[in-house]
Amino acid sequence: MFYYDKTMLRQVTLHQLRLFAGLARHMSMTRAAAEAHVTPSAFSIQIKQLSEGLGQPLHEQVGKRLFLTEAGRAVAAASRDVLERLDHLGMELAEMQGLKRGGVRVAMITTAKYFATRLIGDFCRAYPDVDFALEVVNREQILERMRQNLDDLYIMGQAPEGMDVVVAPFADNPLVVLAPAEHPLCEARAIPASRLEREPFILREPGSGTRQATERYFAEHAIRPSTRMTLGSDETIKQAVAAGLGLAVLSRHVLTPGAAEGLRELDVEGFPILRRWRVVHLADKRLSPLARAFLTLLKEQRPPRSAPGEAAAPTADAGPPLAR
Repeated sequence: MFYYDKTMLRQVTLHQLRLFAGLARHMSMTRAAAEAHVTPSAFSIQIKQLSEGLGQPLHEQVGKRLFLTEAGRAVAAASRDVLERLDHLGMELAEMQGLKRGGVRVAMITTAKYFATRLIGDFCRAYPDVDFALEVVNREQILERMRQNLDDLYIMGQAPEGMDVVVAPFADNPLVVLAPAEHPLCEARAIPASRLEREPFILREPGSGTRQATERYFAEHAIRPSTRMTLGSDETIKQAVAAGLGLAVLSRHVLTPGAAEGLRELDVEGFPILRRWRVVHLADKRLSPLARAFLTLLKEQRPPRSAPGEAAAPTADAGPPLAR
């Protein structure tokens, strides 16, 4: 007969559970240690102590890959449950005490950083005691974070499909065609879509919302421009365009003041493609008062649109002042 020893769990610490939850997410000691801001050796010691305290191996190494054991999967699920309950407890206590402090976790796709970081700055000045955690990732990574319920809010251009989420459009996200400043088409007006077929394009990675919108435009206008290269960041694409390697379709938000040198927006048929930024959260997510305050701030944004051909117009209006 199996006897449950209650003393086993007395040795388990919250710190160990947080570390193990990170290991279960990343399936990598190195990445999980980096996320927790501890050295890999210190991380390994804590996981070993957790395993020894529970009397069972929690993970195993097969070749270069790490796998959780059956006990490890059970501990990972319990860790997520305990940490989520503690988060909810913190929210309840904050609401009871009327505190304007605590944490807000936000993940956004890379293009959003060109305007959202200023909003975050406004928010942090209004709530100086907030612990604001920001992750800037690509679309596939943000969907994975959403599936794991790692953040309070997600800022993206295209809402996820097949997930139970609440979606709120909050700002314009116009896509435009960018060319090197000396390109012959820079002085042209009303450029027909067919003309783009003669130009090489630099595209975002597959799965990117910008890439999907670009390919949809090509299909709707029955054109097949050549792809010079595929790159995973807007900054790299901007540099490639400025170097004369091809044209690109990107958000007008990337043309921030001082960052548009060597680039021009072309006046092309069907552009700008008018899209919206969206703030998303899981439908059953209980948002803290601070997370709700940041959500309200985002919904209040109404950025102005620039005229075609303007290379570096600001794209995010300051919006109404924050309520304190």
